Amino acid sequence: MRIVGIDYGDARVGIAVCDLSGTIASAVCTLEVGGMRDAVSKCAVRIAELGAEKIVLGLPKNMDGSESFRAEKTRAFAGMITEETGLEVVFIDERLSTVEAYTYMNISDFNGKKRRKVIDSLSAQIILQSYLDSQKRG
Repeated sequence: MRIVGIDYGDARVGIAVCDLSGTIASAVCTLEVGGMRDAVSKCAVRIAELGAEKIVLGLPKNMDGSESFRAEKTRAFAGMITEETGLEVVFIDERLSTVEAYTYMNISDFNGKKRRKVIDSLSAQIILQSYLDSQKRG
């Protein structure tokens, strides 16, 4: 099953996709967006191009496990993307996914100017990989 991972943000949205076996997530792109409707439209196009059957969306949470102030906006985005694509959206805790992405880039000595272009897609990859790993365990 082809699954797309999304790291939703107001200005940029990261997209990742898994292989057909549901084992490995790969970063696809970072979309520059101008608001939620634009994000939904651009994501729907990429989701269709990738042939996705399910969407995994990072849900912002605080360190204590409660939903962050961004969670309501993310849930609204999920509703709109489901309406647009007809696909199920599964939420996964995205705490520390961006921190993990920056850690990977620091280890690989990825320079600052290039980071902005890939941080969101790398975060989407981490979110999707976390989901895939949880499905294998459970």
